[in-house]
Amino acid sequence: MTPAPSETTLQHPLDSFFSPSSIAIIGASREATKIPGMLLTFLRRNGYAGAIFPVNPRYDEIDGLACHPSVAAIGKPIDLAIVIIPAQHVLGALEECAAVGVKNAVIISSGFAEGGGDSADVQGDIAALARRTGMRISGPNAEGFYNEMKRVAATFSPTVDVKPDAPRLIATRKRIGIVAQSGGIGFAIYNRAKALGVATSYVVSTGNEADLAAGEILDYMVRDASTDVILLFIEGIRDPDNFVAAAARAAEVGKPIIVSKVGRTSAGERAAASHTASMAGWNAAYDAVFAKYGLIAAHDIDEAVAIAAALASSPRPKGDRVAVVTVSGGAGAWVADTLASEGLTIPELSEPLQAEIRALIPSYGSPRNPVDITAQAVHSGGLQKIIEILSRSDEIDIIVPVLSLSSETRMPLKIPEIKPVIDAQLKPILLHSYTLPSLFARDGLGQAGIVVFHGLAPLGRAARQMVRRANFVVAPPAAIDEALPAAAGSLDRLSGGLSEYESKQLLRDCGVSLPDEILVRSRAELDAALTRVGFPLVMKIQSRDIPHKSEVGGVRVNIASADEAASAYDALLDSARRHCPGANIQGVLVGPMAKKGVEIIVGTVQDATFGPVVMVGLGGIATELFKDVVYRPAPIGEGEAIAMLDELKSAPLLRGFRGAPKADVQALARLIARLSQLSAGLRQVSEIEVNPVMVHPEGEGVTILDALVVGASAKA
Repeated sequence: MTPAPSETTLQHPLDSFFSPSSIAIIGASREATKIPGMLLTFLRRNGYAGAIFPVNPRYDEIDGLACHPSVAAIGKPIDLAIVIIPAQHVLGALEECAAVGVKNAVIISSGFAEGGGDSADVQGDIAALARRTGMRISGPNAEGFYNEMKRVAATFSPTVDVKPDAPRLIATRKRIGIVAQSGGIGFAIYNRAKALGVATSYVVSTGNEADLAAGEILDYMVRDASTDVILLFIEGIRDPDNFVAAAARAAEVGKPIIVSKVGRTSAGERAAASHTASMAGWNAAYDAVFAKYGLIAAHDIDEAVAIAAALASSPRPKGDRVAVVTVSGGAGAWVADTLASEGLTIPELSEPLQAEIRALIPSYGSPRNPVDITAQAVHSGGLQKIIEILSRSDEIDIIVPVLSLSSETRMPLKIPEIKPVIDAQLKPILLHSYTLPSLFARDGLGQAGIVVFHGLAPLGRAARQMVRRANFVVAPPAAIDEALPAAAGSLDRLSGGLSEYESKQLLRDCGVSLPDEILVRSRAELDAALTRVGFPLVMKIQSRDIPHKSEVGGVRVNIASADEAASAYDALLDSARRHCPGANIQGVLVGPMAKKGVEIIVGTVQDATFGPVVMVGLGGIATELFKDVVYRPAPIGEGEAIAMLDELKSAPLLRGFRGAPKADVQALARLIARLSQLSAGLRQVSEIEVNPVMVHPEGEGVTILDALVVGASAKA
């Protein structure tokens, strides 16, 4: 099956990079088994139609092509230079390329910043050359790229080698584009996608990203009309502005992005005053950006490829109801269990629909769902007819046929008859083979546009992600409140971590509603504070040096009399001085006891890559134990805040769990949105945390029990 032809509809600055009309290979070699020689070999075997200019002063010709001593000696325009020479000579070669007007370069050579060797500093010089000359440079330490449509194999990866005796299996009209910061993994993804019959537009290895980085390549894929699904493999983003803009554009146009992020277990905890920052770790901001723009996170290579294959071969499902049609009762039950464990629904079919199916299967089969047609129905044509019936049914959103495809001679479906069903694209049909599928079966079904999934867990994840992607809605942008810096008054107090009292004063100045509380600096001020606040009340030690008061016995609650308050005042001071003898004590904060409610934590943190991030989760003392939290880039609106709350595992607590009243989610959403505004508008603030926030029944609002604000300079 040949993918539908399509081209980039608009000019993009990287068009000459990915579709060059001429290529110079600097460091070309006659040794076809080594990397410099493989570059030339793979370009020619793939049928690259442009001009190829080998460059190496040691040769007059290579494989019938004239070989030039330098780029300057070519004397013709060059769109792309592939550089594969020792690291110490790369900068000089690039200078020569820029001097003769070469537009783009891919540096295959390694030995730069990735290894910290003698040429580590040269990577900065390469970046400077790119900025100075306008030449776009990929790498160094890159594995190159592959443009499947234009047959540009600018890589030494053997996955792009063309073998005439091995016909290409292509089962999808849509194409996937692959961007990887690891060349080996990027082409491994391509290799596995190709084995499933998934058509590809581009495979790009970004290497050390001295100039071109993953975000800019992602932008190209998003804008490219020939790329329908994008698959990313990243370790970290060096151009976050480009990355976020491209992700936002993909969300707007509905182009799916699958992302595998590695490095999630990097050693080293953040030294942080707030729970928010300590729990954020190294990937919270990435997860926040992925969630905001609908990027689909995949946790291994098979899962990523399966999701890409499903999206490239199927329409969007309208819901989560799956029909499992199986020739094996055991295999069907296993598939049904897997899909159900992913949150999908396996509904029992209606009596009329069962009756229609029952007429096509043996008496010992089952029409309920899973639909066990038995092997006999395959031979009678019942399998095909049942798939057609289900494809027209309003009771089902996804069809999963479960078959044995090991035969090298027999096909369970008639290709001319099933192809119109697939072409109609009424709903996803994800075919699973519980035996290893033969090439005969995969090729035959591929001609009908059917991808064969033989991994059960990846199939389940793919089905679930298709449903989630179909339900994704882009959150409207939220503007930053320009009045915030003025509302915050003097920002001198943001020079470090603030006490609870100071933090709450800052939040009040910025329009956040808080209980009326009084800072008592001496015993003489205590009686007036008690009269103003009333009983019962809470008393808390205040010091910038004691951010977690409960850990030093710095909190007393349910105080019901003046005598209890006086005793608590002395005990709080004594405990603080005993546990933190060097702490600067500001006093004791006296405030009213809050009404009961659901305890929630809301916080913000400034991420080094993506900037301000807002977090919400289950609050109180169990915050770090359960880590039931959700992140988004700040700022956000109230609607997006509610969507965050819906993602929490503890969300039922806010909806009225086991007869409890529904919580005031709208008031909580307003608070989350407002704190996100503060994080985005006050860059002098490194962290904000309000924990716990007591969320009262609907209509009764929320109460912030504790707050912590940390100035940016405290994290420097």
